[in-house]
Amino acid sequence: MPVLLLFLLLSGTETAPLAGAAPQPVPAPSRLIVPAAGSYRLPVIQPGPRGMVLDSDGRDMPLERYTTGRVTLLSFMYTYCTDATACPALFSTLNALRERLLNAPALAHRVRLVSMSFDPVNDTPEAMKNYGGELAQPSQSLRWHFLTSRSVERLQPILDELGQSTSVQLDKQGRPTRLYYHQVKLFLFDQRGRVREIYSPAFLQPELIYRDIQTLLLEADTTQTHAAVPDRLLQR
Repeated sequence: MPVLLLFLLLSGTETAPLAGAAPQPVPAPSRLIVPAAGSYRLPVIQPGPRGMVLDSDGRDMPLERYTTGRVTLLSFMYTYCTDATACPALFSTLNALRERLLNAPALAHRVRLVSMSFDPVNDTPEAMKNYGGELAQPSQSLRWHFLTSRSVERLQPILDELGQSTSVQLDKQGRPTRLYYHQVKLFLFDQRGRVREIYSPAFLQPELIYRDIQTLLLEADTTQTHAAVPDRLLQR
């Protein structure tokens, strides 16, 4: 049984709030039960989106470069977000997960983290590089990429494909500000670039996500093993 389904059965369903909206009380996941890695399956939710992004050195890159080849966690954010339940919460979760993975080097080199900005106007490649700091250095054993877009027009199809809603907040005079309303989501991709899980705020639990990563890697290893064995042996 998928972990999120098990959690829902225990604690009831909950929809992801919009960041910037009035905060709603979230029950503490005190009854969270995380099954053993590989004891459940994560269904394929959808193919990964396509599009062009900018890396932190300002180079145009296909998004698939950052969503295939390794198990990937992708989140959307903006560097000046101050809502503690939104971008900072995502960052904290990913950082805690990073520390967990670094204690398992055999897993860490098969995983990547990606943070991508909602705001290509203000979050330039330089701003994203500064935001990532040491975490964004290529020398890190677990790569964390901080990406942006060349324009809103290039970004929007990616958001639409993933169902990641966002809108600019207006001030009292109805004028757009630099702040965003957005759903807090974290996307888990398998090595083939397919979305296998989408975490809402109630499920931003490093241990839960860690087990899901292990499960996808075990699945990949099993698939490779079966592919390497002749069909006549598999039929015995």
